[in-house]
Amino acid sequence: MAGLGICAAPNSHLSSRGVKPPAGINDSNGPTIMLSYDTLKPLKMPTPSFMYFIPLISPPLISTQISPHNNQQAMFRSYEKSVILDSFTLKCEFELQGSGFFVDIFDPNGVIAAFPEEIKKNAPVTNILDYIRLEGEGFGRIDVKGTIVDSNVTVTQVDVRFGTKGKSPVTIGLYSVKPENGRYKYENRYNDIVAKVATLTFKKTDGNPRMGIEVVSVNKASKPNSYIGRVKGFIVNFFIEPVQITKLGNDTMLNFGYALLNKQPSFIFPMAHNIKESKTTPIDK
Repeated sequence: MAGLGICAAPNSHLSSRGVKPPAGINDSNGPTIMLSYDTLKPLKMPTPSFMYFIPLISPPLISTQISPHNNQQAMFRSYEKSVILDSFTLKCEFELQGSGFFVDIFDPNGVIAAFPEEIKKNAPVTNILDYIRLEGEGFGRIDVKGTIVDSNVTVTQVDVRFGTKGKSPVTIGLYSVKPENGRYKYENRYNDIVAKVATLTFKKTDGNPRMGIEVVSVNKASKPNSYIGRVKGFIVNFFIEPVQITKLGNDTMLNFGYALLNKQPSFIFPMAHNIKESKTTPIDK
């Protein structure tokens, strides 16, 4: 599954998933999420805002679909920091509550364009990233790692883990497409696959950033819950190459880890400039 590619595309209509920034915050910003570290009084935030990093990391255009009457909320449940010599680790468990779903759908033209070698050879393009979907409830954890040198703290890695206490509520859709008369059309896709996500990984780098993806199951879209999918999920992790993402999205996640480390009361996402449209829809993607 080395084909999880995404590539650049022009900017389009702006959106912040219907979440307005607080008074005094510039409208050029994305949503603001409130952070709490008191496990007895956790602050809730809209889950679509908590997951706003998805459109931020994507170079191609994205369309967002949110279920009607969506009441999904996220909150942090624990905070555990460990410092050993010149390094630190931070573990923040979060809970996802409420019913509904939201889906970030990647523009197929932008994604397919990330495979220039296949296109040049007029060959099939396989395992194309179709969407990322979060539905329902569950538990997860954000792990932050970094270094401390002469009192200077640097976040080097942020892992967003899902399904730490049960099933992961996050899935990704993949598909393949063959060219017809030299053209790659989404309507001609085949081998639709649904993979349940365990971990998304972001690392500090001087080069082009990439996001690591670990899955716990891979199934045909027509049979999303088969047992054999869990076995395939274990095997496929050895073959998934990290996905190219934007520098803005990668830097945002590292900054988010730094905000958690410093127990900041809130975090403001930058505006995602690649959201083609954001709408409430009953469509079950």
